[in-house]
Amino acid sequence: MRPRIFLNLIGGLLLTCLAMPSAQAAEEAAALPVPDGPIMLTVGGDITRTNVGDEARFDRAMLEALPARTIVTSTPWHPESNRFAGPLAEAILQAVGAEGRRVRVSALNGFEAMIPVSDFERYDVILAMQRNGTPMPIRDFGPLFVLYPFDAHPELVTEAIRFRSVWQVNRIEVY
Repeated sequence: MRPRIFLNLIGGLLLTCLAMPSAQAAEEAAALPVPDGPIMLTVGGDITRTNVGDEARFDRAMLEALPARTIVTSTPWHPESNRFAGPLAEAILQAVGAEGRRVRVSALNGFEAMIPVSDFERYDVILAMQRNGTPMPIRDFGPLFVLYPFDAHPELVTEAIRFRSVWQVNRIEVY
């Protein structure tokens, strides 16, 4: 009986040792690359994947590599429909391993808004980087604009959602 227990123990240890490199490889594959270009977005707070200290920093190429959407919609600031494109806000949170249920989105001018993560999940909110095929400059809501699909969901045309639609976004803090 004892040799069988010993063999089971050795077999279990061997399987554990063989599995360790693949678990480490999976973790490394999930790691965020270090940005090469100018930083467009910094994400901090309750996140598990970082690339610079305890933050996740994204350049344009990194944001463009994330799952994205194009939304054709009017907004409270653009009465005519425009074609906005950018990464899904939910994809950004997944990329950094966000574990919180709300985020504080900050703009270059100091404006901040708290947004429940459920908004991102329910409405496919994007961080628009382009408007009608052109990168959005700072003077025109860029470089990143929290954009809800207003025309697809008329219930979003509220004061609360307008305040969550931050433009000139440069930071997201996860809580």
